[in-house]
Amino acid sequence: MAATKSTTNPATGKTLSQFELISTDEAKSVVRNSNKAFADWSKMAIKQRLKIIGRIGELLTERKENLSLLMTREMGKKPAHAQDEIDLCAAICQWTADNAADELADEQRDFEGGKAVISYCPQGVILGIQPWNFPFYQAVRYSIPNLAAGNTVLLKHASNVWGCAEALHTLYKDAGLPEKVFSLLFCEHETIDELIPMREIRGVTLTGSDKAGRHVAELAGKNLKKTVMELGSNDAYIVMADADIEQAAELAVQGRTYNNGETCVAAKRFIVVESVYEPFRDALKAGLAALKSGPPENDDSDIGPMAREDLRDDLHEQVEDSVKAGATLLLGGKIPETEGYYYPASLLDDVKPGMPAYDDELFGPVASLIKAKDADDAMRIANDSRYGLGGGIFSKDEAAAIKLARDHFDTDMVNINGYALAQPNLPFGGVKDSGYGREHGGFGVKEFVNVKSIMTSTSS
Repeated sequence: MAATKSTTNPATGKTLSQFELISTDEAKSVVRNSNKAFADWSKMAIKQRLKIIGRIGELLTERKENLSLLMTREMGKKPAHAQDEIDLCAAICQWTADNAADELADEQRDFEGGKAVISYCPQGVILGIQPWNFPFYQAVRYSIPNLAAGNTVLLKHASNVWGCAEALHTLYKDAGLPEKVFSLLFCEHETIDELIPMREIRGVTLTGSDKAGRHVAELAGKNLKKTVMELGSNDAYIVMADADIEQAAELAVQGRTYNNGETCVAAKRFIVVESVYEPFRDALKAGLAALKSGPPENDDSDIGPMAREDLRDDLHEQVEDSVKAGATLLLGGKIPETEGYYYPASLLDDVKPGMPAYDDELFGPVASLIKAKDADDAMRIANDSRYGLGGGIFSKDEAAAIKLARDHFDTDMVNINGYALAQPNLPFGGVKDSGYGREHGGFGVKEFVNVKSIMTSTSS
């Protein structure tokens, strides 16, 4: 009998569905079939490929209610946030349908003694290893650009959201995507390790922890496979002396607890200059204290459950270890005695280097407060991290904040006086232990293409 894995409703702890695992041999067959499908898909006119991608976007919108409900059931996402996610996925499809042809168009260049064409050519099978926190977005983010480029795509999704993976596969097929162009791998990570060396796989993209990224990047690099890595972060948000404290605190609550706090680009470390530290601390504490945990579908619930019990327990351990190391727990920090995997909005003060709340990623609704002497000290603390995915600055001097972000903030995506998630037309990615490579904004469609130079010499 084939081994199975179950999905679970994190609000109740009850089993939702069971899925059969495929063997390593079966997974290798999926890879080979994907490679065979590449022959026709890569030769299809890009306008036809983009027409299908446009239709995928339309179906996402048409099925938004059911897809959102599935996310709420499988990983505890609030319905409003789930609908935001589907809207973003549809927007990615629309942006790609409208712009990918221009991004991938041949370029004409001259060289001494002739002229050249630079062509962006598809390469083959691209393997995506994706997490559970944005079940549709994470899969759409890498698959749609690669499908537009003419590659075929494999998805190894997190097993607790395999229902979402299955729904996306069905939707792609219903939109007209040919068989085997987008395929699922319901298998263990050990099986993926056997697939990466296969010559049919031309690239690997992973979203997950830096530990997982190191493992996959090492294996792929050993086999000379290009990779894109998005590896989470411990994003710093700096509150300057001239910041609007009320606005900054309100946005800090939103940025820390959106998607139940399970967001790689969530606001996590709040670095506040000394002169406004106490008023910001008090406003942030009051904002977090007003939030209510409960079933995600309930209108009066601000925070739903965490996606899995082990994730909740790991977060609690990080909070406890930070307190043992000298942090002050101002709010929350206790596992409620209810069914489901809930964790309350929590706030840690007196956070210092050496604590998980300072050094590591806390993937849940826990905010860390760090006091800085002044603006220079705040930027030093913000950059004192092995991560660099996102960040933010609150200041009334917008020009100065932009200059600080551009010239001194050692991270990628920086919010000024706001909190925004990924945008279809802007690059998404990180530096340092947050990974490398970019998605969105035309960058993603060129990550796994062969940039080919075709040179024609002119007669003298």
